[in-house]
Amino acid sequence: MAMQGVIYKSTGSWYSVQDPEGVFWNARIKGKLKIDEGISSTNPVAVGDTVFMDIEDDAIKTAMITGVVQRNNYMVRVSPHNKNQKHIIAANIDLALLVASIADPRTSTGFIDRFLITAEAYHIPAILVVNKSDLIKEKHRPVLERWREIYTAAGYGFYPVSANDPESLTDLATLIKGRTTLFSGHSGVGKSTLINQFIPGIGIRTNVVSGWSGKGQHTTTFAEMFNLPGGGAIIDTPGVKEFGLIDFKKEELSQYFPEMKLVMGNCKFNNCSHLNEPGCAVMQAVRDGKISEERYLSYAAILESIEEKKW
Repeated sequence: MAMQGVIYKSTGSWYSVQDPEGVFWNARIKGKLKIDEGISSTNPVAVGDTVFMDIEDDAIKTAMITGVVQRNNYMVRVSPHNKNQKHIIAANIDLALLVASIADPRTSTGFIDRFLITAEAYHIPAILVVNKSDLIKEKHRPVLERWREIYTAAGYGFYPVSANDPESLTDLATLIKGRTTLFSGHSGVGKSTLINQFIPGIGIRTNVVSGWSGKGQHTTTFAEMFNLPGGGAIIDTPGVKEFGLIDFKKEELSQYFPEMKLVMGNCKFNNCSHLNEPGCAVMQAVRDGKISEERYLSYAAILESIEEKKW
């Protein structure tokens, strides 16, 4: 008997699939799956995918995945095992949420920007959540305010929170209700603690930041989806050290910076790279303070990295 279900967890060869009745099945892939998008990736099926499956054993709830329903969208990163291949993080996402922290561990704006432009490229709305805001030292306060200024000006939702203070999570809880939200970020930024607050009793394992290195320890090995009590779901992803880009064309990069996209139609040349051309509206907007210098320098650095790696 054939049925549809949604992938909630992948452990490499086996998948946890929830059927329309809420029953979970252990499923494997049958042969080579044909994905409509024709994506070459290290994982043909991802968390969030709706799949077709044939029941193998009803008593122990095992099934065989025979196909994947066309995705609304998906989010990718460079494969941890092969820098020339895509790894699909998750599919059918309503919101991409990046959890960052200013210290212990520090999240760089370069990492934030790479995440945000990937979300833009794959048509997924994104927001920035700065966790541990209650632990920010006075010397870090200007960094928080500068981040707020940069990312709200670029059009992104900006949420300073403390995972251990439920009151600070009220707006965020309202935002993610009824949506499928991807949670991402470095290990140690408090992502698991946040999810435990939104889904009481779920008990995702948390870990402290390593004292000698200032880096978080990995607590999530595979992406996994959890249902929110009030509707919607959270997709928890493994902590990532860096967010490598793949298959980005340098001439398209500026389109994934919303604040640059707003003005680049006014550039003198259609193929303007926004680096040194005369009559560049983007560079003028930077000079006028309408686009942050940090975001512009981030764009230039990412553009150069794309050229170097010939992706």
